Amino acid sequence: MTRRLWAAAALWLSLAGSPWSSEVTRSILDFEDLDGWAQDDHGHALDVFVKTCPDLEEPDWRALCALAQQQPEPQPFFELFFRPVLIENGSRALVTGYFEPELSGARQPTARFRYPVYRQPPEAKGAKPWLTRREIAESDVMRGRDLAIAWVDDPVDLFFLQIQGSGRIRLRDGAVIRVGYGGSNGHPYRSIGVELVRRGIYEAHQVSAQVIKNWVRRNPQKGRELLYHNPSYVFFRRIDSVPAHAGPLGAMNRSVTAGRSIAVDPEFVPLGAPVWLEKKGPRRMRRLMVAQDTGSAIKGPQRADVFFGTGDQAGRRAGKLRDPGRMVVLLPIQRAYALLQERLR
Repeated sequence: MTRRLWAAAALWLSLAGSPWSSEVTRSILDFEDLDGWAQDDHGHALDVFVKTCPDLEEPDWRALCALAQQQPEPQPFFELFFRPVLIENGSRALVTGYFEPELSGARQPTARFRYPVYRQPPEAKGAKPWLTRREIAESDVMRGRDLAIAWVDDPVDLFFLQIQGSGRIRLRDGAVIRVGYGGSNGHPYRSIGVELVRRGIYEAHQVSAQVIKNWVRRNPQKGRELLYHNPSYVFFRRIDSVPAHAGPLGAMNRSVTAGRSIAVDPEFVPLGAPVWLEKKGPRRMRRLMVAQDTGSAIKGPQRADVFFGTGDQAGRRAGKLRDPGRMVVLLPIQRAYALLQERLR
């Protein structure tokens, strides 16, 4: 079958019980349909793909991973053994960004460092949901139990550390404690940015992570109540196995790469798959990414969260990103052919 016939094949498949739509469409495209494909650095994308492809278990993925590890010519590798598949369900495409925060902290509490970064208590693991954010903060349930990994100096930064799910805590002696997601209290995430818009404090286009932080700090009492609007609470674990130069661990338990790793909804996009991203907006992005992470707010087949790196500068870039676009998943050719056969039955 020629590539042009592949490009013409539109696959219409239904997902029963999907929370997003009763019908999902999968359209097989040609690489010529990907805006900017030929200009990308496919070698960098291949290097990132190789980091997590050994964890893929299906035979077709394992075969492609073995070939990728032999360092083939990158662009022909993707074009020969994959097919671009556009997955849609009627929901709007949205590209956002995330980063690895770096907070100031201490191993023991002081007058300055008095906000604990907690590991998950045993009783919270089996209770879903457990206590809310407010109940955890305003009770003694966590205190005196040696559950604090470290102590930080800013409750707002701690709140956003929980949203990001991983980060670094830089101690006064220069040492760094790296933390990653260690569980949650089981309550659904509620956006405080959306709440600020609902209250009429900001328009939707004005809201960013930095705007929210500044408002909470200017209004400490109202700000604390705003943080309690989100009942979800994230616990952490120490990550001592990841070197300082590497990115934080994603959902595949491997380091993610700035500018090449994205968080996706695994209901639609296989973790470890290459994904072609076309981001619109002020700073257009045309780049081959790898789906290596997930997120509680990342839902739908056209939802991508780009990892920007570590620290404040990465945070500012990630916080400003909220643009439309398109993402196209690269699937092994056998899988694309199987989808076509299913459509033709």
